[in-house]
Amino acid sequence: MAYPDKLLADDEDVVRHLHPHWLTVFWPLVAFLVLVGLGSFGAALIPEGSNQGVFRLVVVAVVVVLAVPLVAVPLLRWRTTHYVITTHRILFRRGILSRTGRDIGLSRITDVSYTQTLWDRIINSGTLTIETAGDGGSTVWTAIPDSDGVQQLLNHVVEEDADRRAQESAGYIGQYYRGDTGPVPPRR
Repeated sequence: MAYPDKLLADDEDVVRHLHPHWLTVFWPLVAFLVLVGLGSFGAALIPEGSNQGVFRLVVVAVVVVLAVPLVAVPLLRWRTTHYVITTHRILFRRGILSRTGRDIGLSRITDVSYTQTLWDRIINSGTLTIETAGDGGSTVWTAIPDSDGVQQLLNHVVEEDADRRAQESAGYIGQYYRGDTGPVPPRR
């Protein structure tokens, strides 16, 4: 699913859109399978009789009530957590009913580092720590797939943004000193 274009500036493009590593939904999926198995087994154990249908509905209701916090909420939390790298900034959005977000301009990023445990290295995941100028503190992205590749990509995008800003500044300074307002003509 593409990130909503309404959040992006006209000249801004999404470089990478990530969700937490897929293993963050592993245990909720295991819980779903266990709940379905236990629910089926429980429904099969109910003896025949006039109330068999009512008791089976009770078993199904218990399974559904347990599935909401054990399965649905973690899956929705995973699906609604977005880590987005664009050509101008990074965006973080999280939340199912209430949303939390943070946008950081690439020019404010001073350092990007990642950490991986042995397990993270095996599954190719990790934690990114993004240091910024100012008093916002560091931003930590957890369970990032291919965290070392994302760290290198972020460093590359920050450098490209700095080069783009320097070229724009040089063009504006040249226009100021020449006294014109049009584009700089190519040299021949």
